[in-house]
Amino acid sequence: MVSRKLMGFWALFDVCLLAAGVISIVFSVVYRKQDILLNLTISKGDLLAALIMGIMLVATFVFSIGAIVQKNHVTMGLVILNYILVADAIVVLVIGTIVWFFSLQQRNNFHKLYVELPASSRVFIQDKFSCCGYFNGSDAVEPSTFCTPSQIAFTNALDSSDVNNANSFCVTKVTAFTDYTLNQMFSSTYGFMPIVLGLLLFTLCVINKRKEDERFKKIDAKRGGRGFV
Repeated sequence: MVSRKLMGFWALFDVCLLAAGVISIVFSVVYRKQDILLNLTISKGDLLAALIMGIMLVATFVFSIGAIVQKNHVTMGLVILNYILVADAIVVLVIGTIVWFFSLQQRNNFHKLYVELPASSRVFIQDKFSCCGYFNGSDAVEPSTFCTPSQIAFTNALDSSDVNNANSFCVTKVTAFTDYTLNQMFSSTYGFMPIVLGLLLFTLCVINKRKEDERFKKIDAKRGGRGFV
């Protein structure tokens, strides 16, 4: 019989899998809110990927319940569960890696997105961070409360290659926000991997233990039910 300790660990990781799926779905829903900086950082593709990943993890949890309640000699459900968990692991790895890879070139990647923002959004960012322009004082700059004509002229006169002037341009402050957000995203996504792999390993243990129990039952039956003593 499968030990309670083993089943306890299996159940713990299974519940964690459900929690990971719910977190991913909630993230994809909550972060659809209208927020200029969040909308700049997190694309609709990111939110869709989080939703798909969350649904997959929750669906895997539901399937796992059906698989684990089968009789001892029926292990096909658990075998299928492990194949599903492998697919989950691949999806988690791919999504986490895509976000991580994008984060490596944030300054250039977000420049393209920053330029495409409506003028009103750039005005908001300039006033929020007290900066003018993205890479320099003339790069996608908009007249605003902070970026007055005199401030724009002053910023244009600064050397953008001088690190001491970095805070005068929006790239530094925008990417400081996006870097923190993206790091949280791919770290959390990669954090789902131990849960998926842990459940996979414990499922393998349950399968092996059930097969072992069935083998001993058959041997015991051949011996006339006398056991091994």
